[in-house]
Amino acid sequence: MKFFIRNAMLAACLMTLVASVHAEVVTAISAIQVPAWVERNGVRTPAQPGMELHNRDRLVTGGEGRAFVQLPDGSLVKLGSDARVEFNALGRRNDGAFGAAIDVITGAFRFTTDALRKVTGRRAINVRVGTITAGIRGTDIWGRSQSSDDLICLLEGHIVVSHPMSTPVELTEPLQFYGAARGEAPGAVSQVTPEKIAEWSLTTEPLPNVPLYRAGPWWVRLGVGESESAALAVYDRAQAAGYPARVLPLRYEGTYRYEVLSGPLADRASAESVAPVLAQRLGLEGVDAVRRQAASRGRQ
Repeated sequence: MKFFIRNAMLAACLMTLVASVHAEVVTAISAIQVPAWVERNGVRTPAQPGMELHNRDRLVTGGEGRAFVQLPDGSLVKLGSDARVEFNALGRRNDGAFGAAIDVITGAFRFTTDALRKVTGRRAINVRVGTITAGIRGTDIWGRSQSSDDLICLLEGHIVVSHPMSTPVELTEPLQFYGAARGEAPGAVSQVTPEKIAEWSLTTEPLPNVPLYRAGPWWVRLGVGESESAALAVYDRAQAAGYPARVLPLRYEGTYRYEVLSGPLADRASAESVAPVLAQRLGLEGVDAVRRQAASRGRQ
């Protein structure tokens, strides 16, 4: 009974998600490389593809983590490892433009927009990178906040950057960057080399040879059994380790069995590469890759 109460609560959450999609204001995680978490109201939950972000949610990545967030205006926010980013003021303004305030507390990020949206999209997005704030109207930028300094680099378009210890400055040429050492006024606008920006950009791209969790029909099955409590124990172990997991009840000969799944993953190869990693890190046996279109019905 406990499981079905939880499942009913999940169904209510999914109904809310569907309503939000129709309202066209959904900001959602499109892909991750674990570990990555969402912090909401003081509770930390492993991030997973399709998870909607709400105002004041904080997205956190670990040392080998990456996270990719799709905004309703068609833009993509990419987070590197050891990042902490908060999302606020998400929604449509009266003039129809999508608005957001993105606070990069620490770590590297990339804000990019596809070619069509650069022409047709309307947005009013402010990004704060540590002590530096940039207003975005239709552009691509890369930035980083760390204990020693903050910086923003313009990749395309134009932005206006500001700092509490200086007057606003406009960046209009690709590869211009603006930075400030911690506790000091920002330096002059400088030009970075293409080689350097290529190096910086790698910090927000998917790590090579690391499976990417994203929408798809493939999952890693961590366990299956008749006991709900045993399934929830495996689920909790996976969640505590930073791996997104779900419990899927399956009708079997007049009763229920419970699969514990981690995912989703886009293809079989990704699921098969993740399976032995999770088996080793979680101390489980019989972990394998499975195709489960109905996994979204389970507890997450």
